[in-house]
Amino acid sequence: MMKLYHTELSGNCHKVRLMLSLLQIEHERVLIDLASGEHKSANFLEINPLGQVPVLMDGDTLIRDSQAILVYLTRKYEREDWLPLEAESMAKVMQWLSFAANEINTSLFIARLHFRFGMDFDWETAQQKGKQVLQIIDTHLQDRNWLECNSATIADIACYPYVGLAPEGKVALEPYPNILAWIDHIKQLPGYETMPGL
Repeated sequence: MMKLYHTELSGNCHKVRLMLSLLQIEHERVLIDLASGEHKSANFLEINPLGQVPVLMDGDTLIRDSQAILVYLTRKYEREDWLPLEAESMAKVMQWLSFAANEINTSLFIARLHFRFGMDFDWETAQQKGKQVLQIIDTHLQDRNWLECNSATIADIACYPYVGLAPEGKVALEPYPNILAWIDHIKQLPGYETMPGL
């Protein structure tokens, strides 16, 4: 059985939990206590030398990084509905995985770390960039319900948590009606699983 090392309040961990739930994949969850530093313990560093969650173990296969895990799950179970194999469609989905790991991670994620967890970051710059990120997404969603392919893909799952958690970084979502509608569409997916803050 697959084993997921995770923590409840991480948006990156939520991406994986949500994908596992949407795909109805049986798995075991191992909660890692970040507050006590368990992710930096010798035992956990043997699993992931980066000392980060999520980590997915599938037999002898170990995958770290939430975006990589999303790709692994959809390919392992041959779910082309979630990750199309046609070149242009796949590239468009992968663009959003990169967007999640870069633009969202260096803006909305950072602002949330400051206000939700009290970490010392340049939150004003993060908030400003976060609003630009949200405007890009909102404009893109102007004439569509999903980020790509006219259906839910891992692009949506990769971007969703930290966009949905933007208010925890003191970035309001009300100015972005297309994002609010998109969030509602995600919450209506069969097998949807939530997390604190969403």
